[in-house]
Amino acid sequence: MRIGYIVGSLSSTSINRKVARAFVALAPEGVELVELNFKELPVYTPDVDGDYPQAALDWKASIESVDGIIILTPEYLRSIPGALKNALDWASRPWGTNSFNGKPVAIAGASMGAIGTAAAQQHLRAVLGHLNAPTLGQPEVFLQYRADSWDAEGSLVDERTTALLEGFLGAVVTHVDRYATVAA
Repeated sequence: MRIGYIVGSLSSTSINRKVARAFVALAPEGVELVELNFKELPVYTPDVDGDYPQAALDWKASIESVDGIIILTPEYLRSIPGALKNALDWASRPWGTNSFNGKPVAIAGASMGAIGTAAAQQHLRAVLGHLNAPTLGQPEVFLQYRADSWDAEGSLVDERTTALLEGFLGAVVTHVDRYATVAA
């Protein structure tokens, strides 16, 4: 099984990128996690729907090449980052070529705040619903980032967080397997 992950932040020091690396390290046997990177995308405009730029074609192809997706989103102003929304816009266009259509997706996120990324995840669920992407409902991961959960090399060392992420990954694999089977 090949699962793509999208880090919703463009920051090189993103805490959600740390969580993504933890997911990669915790992936169960037979599951490959690969990053789907959108940093090369320009700002979307429908003016290019007739002549998509190569970066957007590559982005769409990366989504279509995996069995399912995990989106790790930070929370910016109680919503998803503009860059992530832009990437979703590119993936859904031109009309009739939505790369997320039927693609199983799971959402997680980390922030410094006590509620993690709960508000951002709710906004993201609304967008994914419109994209017809079956989205994992439970378990939810609203991770409050704590620096002492990670070692100096950026590896996860907190047992409770490790167990939470392992449980989430197990649910993601089940979700992806269920919907990948339906789509086949």
